[in-house]
Amino acid sequence: MTNILGKSEKRFQVIIHIILIFMALAAILPLWVLVAGSVTGEQELILEGYSLMPKTFSLDAYKYLFYKASEIFRAYGITVFITVVGTAASLFITPLLAYPLSRKDFKARNIFSFLVFFTMLFNGGIVPSYIMWTRIFHLKNTITALILPGLLMNGFNVILMKNYFAQNIPAELIEAAKMDGAGEFKIFFKMILPLSLPIMATVGLFVGIGYWNDWTNGLYYVTDAKLYSLQNLLNRILQDVQFLNSSTMTNAGVAATTQMPSVSIRMAISVVGILPIMVLYPFFQKYFVKGIAVGAVKG
Repeated sequence: MTNILGKSEKRFQVIIHIILIFMALAAILPLWVLVAGSVTGEQELILEGYSLMPKTFSLDAYKYLFYKASEIFRAYGITVFITVVGTAASLFITPLLAYPLSRKDFKARNIFSFLVFFTMLFNGGIVPSYIMWTRIFHLKNTITALILPGLLMNGFNVILMKNYFAQNIPAELIEAAKMDGAGEFKIFFKMILPLSLPIMATVGLFVGIGYWNDWTNGLYYVTDAKLYSLQNLLNRILQDVQFLNSSTMTNAGVAATTQMPSVSIRMAISVVGILPIMVLYPFFQKYFVKGIAVGAVKG
């Protein structure tokens, strides 16, 4: 009987590993195709499409981006700045709202929880938001326009943290701290936050990726090219390439544009955009998985 159970368990393990391998390949292959497409010759991409192993190796797309290196490095700097500052600010104010909502002795918790949840369902729209940020707060063509609108606090992140606090911070621990004379702020900063590293890392990853990939704030509120984030600059470069390839030019101009990578550059732009996130994600993965598993539990 034991041997039968052992064989069944081994078969189950083999099946699970095969499924996981296929799932891992399904996640890795698109990234591989992305990188392979960025170093594939333009004519091969046009005639044969994308492939796992390029027959014609070419760095023309990256060479074109190299001519924009100074702009790209400046955009990288701006993106890193808004990502770090925005994520740090979000990780400061989000738990300040989420923690009181997790406390059962907070009388107005249901009202504020409803208001937070309401923002996940409805918003004022693009036009009212644009008028508010540009005419009332005067954020147009400022670096804060890339930080404040939309991304600084998110209702989903607040609820995620609220559930984590409610499920993982014992009320007895807070009561014991109060008996020892600790105030609310001391309890929050000295006890709650150090015990909340998984959910802080999870929300930080969400917010950081949001800031890194954001281009709508730059599209709406920034017209000065010197303030372009990486995504806005890459989007503009892609639009320039598409415009040059679709415009009517002189024979000399046409000859020049036929050599311009219009397909592979899309892949190269994507690689430039996602590379830092791919490098940093493994360091946050263990906290991300734990934070999601615990924070998603209904509180």
